[in-house]
Amino acid sequence: MRKLFVTGLLISTTSFLFAQKNIDAVINAKEVDRIERVLASDEMQGRKTFTPAIDRAADFIASEFAKSKLVFWKDSKSYFQEFVMTKAKAKEITGSLDGEVLNENNVALNTTSAEINISSLKDYEVVFVRKGDDFSKVVFPIFDKETNVLVFVDTSFTRRFRGMQRFGGNAKFASPVSQVFILTTNPNPTSINLRVKNELTEQHLKNVVGVLPGKSKKEEYVIFSGHYDHLGVGRPDKNRDSIFNGANDDAAGTTAVIMLANYYSRLKNNERTLVFVTFTAEELGGFGSRYFSKQFNPDKVMAMFNIEMIGTESKWGKNSAYITGYERTDMGSILQKNLQGTGFTFYPDPYPSQNLFFRSDNATLAELGVPAHTISTSKMDSEPNYHKQSDQIETLNMENMAEIIKSIALSAQTIINGKDSPTRVKVDDLK
Repeated sequence: MRKLFVTGLLISTTSFLFAQKNIDAVINAKEVDRIERVLASDEMQGRKTFTPAIDRAADFIASEFAKSKLVFWKDSKSYFQEFVMTKAKAKEITGSLDGEVLNENNVALNTTSAEINISSLKDYEVVFVRKGDDFSKVVFPIFDKETNVLVFVDTSFTRRFRGMQRFGGNAKFASPVSQVFILTTNPNPTSINLRVKNELTEQHLKNVVGVLPGKSKKEEYVIFSGHYDHLGVGRPDKNRDSIFNGANDDAAGTTAVIMLANYYSRLKNNERTLVFVTFTAEELGGFGSRYFSKQFNPDKVMAMFNIEMIGTESKWGKNSAYITGYERTDMGSILQKNLQGTGFTFYPDPYPSQNLFFRSDNATLAELGVPAHTISTSKMDSEPNYHKQSDQIETLNMENMAEIIKSIALSAQTIINGKDSPTRVKVDDLK
């Protein structure tokens, strides 16, 4: 018995020394630079969803997970978590609203149905977006409804309506319900006749997922994530650069996930199962994380570290980052406690008006009560390269980025070894 105790103590001590003293051998600026230069290279063509370039990025991430000897997620045969979305393209829109002609100019659709037929206002739930309304507050909740909705939009919102038309053409998860938006000056329509025929196509996406099984608490999960998609290729800017390389957004977060996987796989002290995932389609609406989140019982997810744009210094300078939704759980306090003496500080999100807690891949699990937070350094009120072609590797601080990743690795220790369990997000407070 004594021999077993001594052996266990030696293993624990060795792991602790590796964590504290040898972390630089695994997480360092040189390694950050190596990974970033692949993900943010011109060869990746901006990693746009549904392009061959994003598949090259996925292959690279999978190869890095293989080096760390991560296992596949559940019954998967690879590191790819594949799923399908449906794109509906209107081929025919005909009809009338109180005699006013309806066509592709004044009808927008959010649907995956091959055909829509509306002959009465009683067929759908009816919503009005009237002049002077807050467009976002009225429209955005409609997308979460599980009923067919007919939305009449005042012509004062013509520009926003055009955006809805473009959004409606994006791929989405198949759903039996549809939202139909009609741009009109009619304040009180009484009759409608609308027929729409759509051409449906399936589009395939994939997250990249690797797992480090836990020991005594293998049914409890801690997730480390970032998104690997970006904006692709657009019109040349003033420097004649057309590629949105996305070095900070979010090759930086993806780099962190790869390096944390390597670090923890060497450390081998995780009592809980660690899941490392890089999401697709964040820029299109967080579809990768939404699909991923459905694979879990949220009660079994003890924490989620989502990492987004950590390549530049925060508003407080080096050795600092912020945590979105800091006040919603005690996870930030746990992380800071574990960093005592390191000189690194995690701050609450300084940009509450930006609503960042709900704008990244942590949101879906957070809405289910999981202590799921995004760690970032991006100065969202003044980030000069955000969603621009200038978001290139030359703008990143590799040394500081390495320190941030090390601080995430060290601060998470008591959570991955099962000693700490952050408080849950109060779901009622999110409503």
